[in-house]
Amino acid sequence: MKKISDSTISRLSTYYRTLSHLIDQGIETVSSEQIAEINNITSAQVRKDLSFFGSFGKRGLGYNTRDLRDQIANILGLSKKWNVALVGVGNIGRALIDYAEFKKQGFHIKALFDNDPQKVGQEIGGLKIHHMDSVCNVVKEKKIEIAIIAVPAKVAQSVVDSLVKCGVKAFLNFAPITIKTPDDVMVKNENMSIELEALSYFLTQKKKGD
Repeated sequence: MKKISDSTISRLSTYYRTLSHLIDQGIETVSSEQIAEINNITSAQVRKDLSFFGSFGKRGLGYNTRDLRDQIANILGLSKKWNVALVGVGNIGRALIDYAEFKKQGFHIKALFDNDPQKVGQEIGGLKIHHMDSVCNVVKEKKIEIAIIAVPAKVAQSVVDSLVKCGVKAFLNFAPITIKTPDDVMVKNENMSIELEALSYFLTQKKKGD
């Protein structure tokens, strides 16, 4: 399997959303130049990203928006349903449970975990909150393939370690800590503080330049 960079995969996700928006507008064909202009990149970059996965569209005619979106969906694995576990039913966790886009993209939260005795046993959206003591049994029963980590930083590593032992290979981590995993496990970090710090740096440097 060819090694594809994270930045390429990220841009594919962006193209997917761009195409979905164009389809909603009733646009049936689009060129690499138009995709590039919408996303503030070069058309050469668009063509290069797509070339990793085959030949798309016809020279001079561009791409059929629906066909290209469906092909990108297959590349990203969005054509199947993924069973997801959420660990940590706090404010972030509850917001993620209610996030409708997950289901639209094929990501279905099937299991909830928390070690707070006041939360264990409760139900949210028809899902029972389980204690981490039963994690492997639930992961096996629900056929969990992806886990979302929304726990405090001090316990995030141990939570991921437990899930890795249960066979989970993919994680979306909201805890503000770098998670260490075996080479065959993927962790993507979602740290809103880091993004805000990048924005504050930009504004600080801009003011210095004014």
